[in-house]
Amino acid sequence: MLGAGLALALAAAPARTAVAEPARLRAEAVATGLEHPWALAFLPDGRFLVTERPGRLRVVEADGRLGAAIAGLPRVDAAGQGGLLDLVLDSDFARNRTLYFCYAEPDPQGRGNSTALARAVLSADTTRLQDLRVIFRQQPRVASRLHFGCRIVEAPDGTLFLTLGERYHRMADAQTLDNHHGKIVRVTKGGAVPPDNPLVGRAGALPEIWSWGHRNPQGATWGPDGRLWMHEHGPQGGDELNRPERGGNHGWPVVTFGEQYGGGRIGEGTHKPGMVPPLYHWTPSIAPSGMAWLTSDRYGPAWRGHLFIGALRGQHLVRLELDGTRVVREHRLLTELGERIRDVRQGPDGWLYVLTDAPDGRLLRLRPTP
Repeated sequence: MLGAGLALALAAAPARTAVAEPARLRAEAVATGLEHPWALAFLPDGRFLVTERPGRLRVVEADGRLGAAIAGLPRVDAAGQGGLLDLVLDSDFARNRTLYFCYAEPDPQGRGNSTALARAVLSADTTRLQDLRVIFRQQPRVASRLHFGCRIVEAPDGTLFLTLGERYHRMADAQTLDNHHGKIVRVTKGGAVPPDNPLVGRAGALPEIWSWGHRNPQGATWGPDGRLWMHEHGPQGGDELNRPERGGNHGWPVVTFGEQYGGGRIGEGTHKPGMVPPLYHWTPSIAPSGMAWLTSDRYGPAWRGHLFIGALRGQHLVRLELDGTRVVREHRLLTELGERIRDVRQGPDGWLYVLTDAPDGRLLRLRPTP
């Protein structure tokens, strides 16, 4: 049985025409020719917005035609895992046309980079961004091409959560509170610190921090139980599914189910008192990216309430069945594609959409195949 809060939220979700539970999914190409697409959003008129890691934001027409790059983006450090990354529309986008995106921001003095969160207004003709403002910058900047994290979630109270990687070479920073490496932060839409953040007033701690001890979180979403859910890359093994606790230490690199590249223990084992264990882990690694709850009946009522996660190294789509916060069964879908799945979202039409991470990446709509 689902937990009471989760079951209630799913029961209130809009139903769709039910079908028999699909034996597999059919990937229908909506658009091709995207260069390492990273994130997907749905415009109210049925079109799509897609970020491309090299630093482009594009409108994709409903028929799959790609628009020109939208003007007005800031300078992006598109190297290694860095670039233009996540994108979400404001909950009141239909009225205010505001969106939020995160990216690898280069230091103006050439001394490294960090993850930045910006807000902007999309022009009525969708050709440019206006009123751009950076509302959060990860500190300190470091010289690294790795582990930017960079998923954004708007909570129902209007605050924004942002996942931040520990920049790989600075993994010990994930356990100290005077920096933003390996953290999840929570800010207002203007970039201010919410007064009820867990570390407000704590000496030596940055008040934006919500939780810490994370490695490289590239998937996050608001759960139907009213909580933030996320996942993060482990090293060699130990990818984790987590529900970040307010003021919680999630362990990296003190505890992990992974090991050093090439072998060798990291930290003190897999558990330690005072550190929050993962809800689930993948060993060997699948390299998770993107995640979405299914709230529609498009794929049959049996799939409603399942959690879907893309896999880069695994080159598949994960479907998780849960009993409350406990994963009871894992299914691996789209294995026949042989493509890295970067993002997965449920559209307003109830279908699941995924982005494939490649020089000629695709936006795919997933249809059931009984």
